Amino acid sequence: MTKKYSVLSLFSGCGGLDLGFRGDFSFLGKNYEKHNYDLLFANDIDKNACNTFLKNFNHSIVCEDVRNFIGDSQNSSLEKILPKNIDIVLGGFPCQDFSNAGKRKGFDSERGTLYQSMVEVVKYTKPNLFLAENVKGLLSIDNGKAIETIVSDFRKLGYNVKYNLFMTADFGVPQKRERVVIVGTKEGVLPEFEFPTPILSSDNWITLEKAISDLENLDEGEVDNHYWSKARKNKGQGNSVVKKHEPGPTMRAEHHGNIEFHWNEKRRLSAREAARIQSFPDNFVFLPSTSSAYKQIGNAVPPVFAWHLASSVKKFLNYNLA
Repeated sequence: MTKKYSVLSLFSGCGGLDLGFRGDFSFLGKNYEKHNYDLLFANDIDKNACNTFLKNFNHSIVCEDVRNFIGDSQNSSLEKILPKNIDIVLGGFPCQDFSNAGKRKGFDSERGTLYQSMVEVVKYTKPNLFLAENVKGLLSIDNGKAIETIVSDFRKLGYNVKYNLFMTADFGVPQKRERVVIVGTKEGVLPEFEFPTPILSSDNWITLEKAISDLENLDEGEVDNHYWSKARKNKGQGNSVVKKHEPGPTMRAEHHGNIEFHWNEKRRLSAREAARIQSFPDNFVFLPSTSSAYKQIGNAVPPVFAWHLASSVKKFLNYNLA
């Protein structure tokens, strides 16, 4: 009998990381099998993302600022809200302030210190493993001191901590999105984590032609979320034209309507096309609007990439906790 592992999800957003850990979805004709994880708790501050999560997972989500119920590990509200006996804590803590495309305020912003809430949850729940995802820019903030601080704070809790930079296109995501993944394993219980190896190379990455060409000539609204920004071309970020024979650029959360133009240059990418580029299945519906969908999609962990992470976590735990 395959063991089930209990999961607590922080900064869940619309659920890209959670979908990858759940599995049981299809993308570009490939089925991603269901994993042996049991989601017990999810949290996010964005109401629209929470509504999207509810619609697609049929699972409750605590929709409020994590800092409202996590002051420190002695906070009695933790006992009332968080489940006990958690195996895995997941969290894509807010990344805009570490992003190369953002203002790079890092720890000088409130959002930049939200990882500390994840530290407190790990301290309280004592999972066997935690996994956090963030932008490439995290590695260069303060000449590398930001990532060193984060790693140090988790290590103080008694965890072996490793991090790695991934290109998500190497895992079947039609997007040149680079992300840092941090994994901690409980000392004395587990060895250091073994990260997954790429399944593709730049020679056989999935192109936008393969990923979204079937949507090009559909009428607006013909399929769920196939609506696009009508913002005119300007000199701001995100006014470039995507290339048909390459993976897409990084789908951003903060673009204020300036999402990239389709290769036909007749319009901008639709929210459904952005979702495809992020590897969301077509039956994953975003609420309530196109602008909110763009933001939720850009904030998410690509589900296909998350699925491969989840597969490695499952293999690792099954082998070491058997």
